[in-house]
Amino acid sequence: MLRYGIIGCGMMGQEHLRNIALLDGASVAAIFEPDPDMRAAAATLVPDAQMVGSVAEVLANPEVNALLIASPNHMHLGQLEQIAAIRPLPILCEKPLFTDPADAPRLARLRAAYPAPIWVAMEYRYMPPVAHFLQQAAAATGGVRMLTIREHRFPFLRKVGDWNRFNRNSGGTLVEKCCHFFDLMRLVAGCNPVRVMASGGQAVNHLDEVYDGQRSDIWDHAYVIVDFASGLRAMLELCMFAEGSRYQEEISATGPMGKIECLVPGPGRFWPAHLGAAPVPKVILSPRQPAGPVELDIPVDPALLAAGDHNGSTFYQHRGFQRMVAGEQTAEVGFEDGWWAAAIGMAAQQSAMTGEAVHLDRAPFTPA
Repeated sequence: MLRYGIIGCGMMGQEHLRNIALLDGASVAAIFEPDPDMRAAAATLVPDAQMVGSVAEVLANPEVNALLIASPNHMHLGQLEQIAAIRPLPILCEKPLFTDPADAPRLARLRAAYPAPIWVAMEYRYMPPVAHFLQQAAAATGGVRMLTIREHRFPFLRKVGDWNRFNRNSGGTLVEKCCHFFDLMRLVAGCNPVRVMASGGQAVNHLDEVYDGQRSDIWDHAYVIVDFASGLRAMLELCMFAEGSRYQEEISATGPMGKIECLVPGPGRFWPAHLGAAPVPKVILSPRQPAGPVELDIPVDPALLAAGDHNGSTFYQHRGFQRMVAGEQTAEVGFEDGWWAAAIGMAAQQSAMTGEAVHLDRAPFTPA
C-alpha cells in the first residue's frame, strides 16, 4: 500500500489528492499545509488523513512510505534537504527542483547523498496527446531536426500569499512555467542543450500589480531558442494573455521525412460553455511522401479530466511513481532531468535579461 505524506496542499496539491484517490492501492496518510483555507479544502478531499504542523511531523508518521512535495517553488530545495536529514523516502517533487542559480552546489550535494529515488513532476510528458506525440516523433519525422512548442494560455492564477508574482519565489516565468517545455525538448533531443537565447518580459499582465509595496516582476510572454548537442534546434513561444485560444499547447516536430503536431486544449473548466463541448486533443501526421496530413483524435478519460487541469497527466504520473516505489521501475523523470529543466529556464531568464546567449557548458547552475 502506497501511503503518501503531502507537503503543501494548495491548488496543485489538491489536484494530486484527487488523482491519488483514483489509484488502486494508494492513499494519503498525512498532510502539512500551513494555510487554513487550503488545509480545510484538503481535509474535505481526504478526511482520514492526519493534518500536521510541519514537515518533521509528516515524516514522524509511521504509515507514510512516500512523499509528495507541492509547496511553493522556493521551498522545494530546503524541504528536500530537511527530508534527507530526517527520514529519506521516495519523493515526487513538483517542479522546479530549485529557483536560485546560486543554489546549484546545494543541489549537487543532495544528489550525491540522497539514498532514495526522487521523481520530479513533469506532468506534460504524461498528457495522452503529448505521450502519443513523443512515441511517434522519431518515426514520423525520420529524426527530429526542429521542434517548436507554443503555449497560448491564461495568466498566472492567484496563489496563497501571491508567491508566484515574484521571480525570487518562482524562479521566474521561464523556470516556473516553462521548465515543463524544456524537459520535453531535452527528452525529444535525447541529449543536453548547449546554448540558450531568449527574449521576454511583461507586456499585458501584472503591470499594475503591487503587493506589500512591491511591484510584481513576473513575465507574461517570451521567445526562447535552445540549441542541442545533436544539432536539433528547439523554440518556445509563450503568451499568457491568450486564453481565448482553441488550443493551449501546440507542439510541432519536423525532420527529413515529415512533420508531427500535437494540439492540446486548456483546462476544461475555462472553456466557454456557450461554445459547447471542449476541443478534443489531436495529433496530426504530415509525411512529405505521400503528402497529406492524417489527423488523429486522442481523447482523455472524462474522469481524469475532472480530477485536474492537466489533461489526465497527473494520474499517469502517479501510476508510474507508484510502480517505482514498488520496485517495478526506476524514476521516469529523475533528479538529473528535473535539474536540467530548471537550468534551461534559468539560462533563458539570464539571456532575456542580458540580451546575450548563454552557453550552458560555462553556466555554473547546470549539472556537472
